[in-house]
Amino acid sequence: QVQLVESGGGLVQAGGSLRLSCVASGGTFSTYGMGWFRQAPGKEREYLASISRKGDSAYYAEVVKGRFTTSRDNAKNTVYLQMDSLKPEDTAVYYCAARRPSAAIITSPGSYNSWGQGTQVTVSS
Repeated sequence: QVQLVESGGGLVQAGGSLRLSCVASGGTFSTYGMGWFRQAPGKEREYLASISRKGDSAYYAEVVKGRFTTSRDNAKNTVYLQMDSLKPEDTAVYYCAARRPSAAIITSPGSYNSWGQGTQVTVSS
């Protein structure tokens, strides 16, 4: 299984931007579709975005569409989440995840078998 480490979280004012990075090791990164999720206190883990193995297709949850962009650099074993126009309700721990090759439902956490440790994003009003 691939190991994942996120970075780039922090405190930002509403309307600001952050860029999260997720570096993979221990596996062939380019063979994994990747996803981004977040979890706020007392809430379930929420799907945000996913990107195909080659990076030529990306999908977004409605709640972040038009504000968040995911991309990847397979040469660097890294996937990114650019977050713009941040809102206080975006405050959560953000996770990247590697999807099981056989999984078809990209929005389900159960389709992903490797997770990073998470990075905290806090948006102040």
